[in-house]
Amino acid sequence: MDLELKDKKALVTGSTAGIGYGIARQLLKEGAHVIINGRTEERINSAIIQLQRSIPECNVTGCVADFSNKQQIDQLIAAHDSVDILINNVGIFAPKSFEEITDEEWMHFFEVNVLSGVRLSRHYLPKMLEKNWGRIIFISSESGVQIPSDMIHYGTTKTAQLGVARGLAQQTSGTNVTVNSVIPGSTRSEGAEKFITDLAKEQGKTINEIEREFFETVRPTCLIKRFATIKEVATFVTYLVSPLAAANNGAALRVDGGTIPTIL
Repeated sequence: MDLELKDKKALVTGSTAGIGYGIARQLLKEGAHVIINGRTEERINSAIIQLQRSIPECNVTGCVADFSNKQQIDQLIAAHDSVDILINNVGIFAPKSFEEITDEEWMHFFEVNVLSGVRLSRHYLPKMLEKNWGRIIFISSESGVQIPSDMIHYGTTKTAQLGVARGLAQQTSGTNVTVNSVIPGSTRSEGAEKFITDLAKEQGKTINEIEREFFETVRPTCLIKRFATIKEVATFVTYLVSPLAAANNGAALRVDGGTIPTIL
């Protein structure tokens, strides 16, 4: 299927690894020009080399920006004044008990996970509306709907993303611009892979046994009973930013394997 993304310009934040990298890769396969982002030149250059090896002649460039640093965000915007597609994927997480989370940590999580998308959307959305075409996606999380007790600060920022996305979508009424959020469930990213591999070694079990136990005890409501793959999440996002998904707007769309039992 042709998703009609050839030569569309996309910025994917936090895209040197994980879901962001997967989204960038799928967009490149569809012929889009993709700007990948990371915190260091080294990470970006490594990701670009990998992408160019797997997709020869792809149109990929990189832009360094730490999203806890407003000056670096301003520099990114100055270097890339206009895009057709904005994927607000960058995010940080860390398990921590609620009573130990300081004000500074709350603000840091909010700065990176929420204000990154706010600042970029504030710049790019008016330009999309002006040319009457554009796509903005916020990559949220099942944790934004079912707040984890050991990551309340993280879950709260993911809930905030859902609110920002819906509010921005209201501004696109009657246009060919859409704003949506995507809610991945447990995904087999590099972090998850390391977690289950280390646990398997620790407990003397196979990776399949650890995965099965995880979905029996930690994510019992998950209907697919496995981690989603990065490609599954990325493929869905790539469709959602295409012209073919013009009727999807203002929605919080789940790629969670049925983990969230309530209807959004």
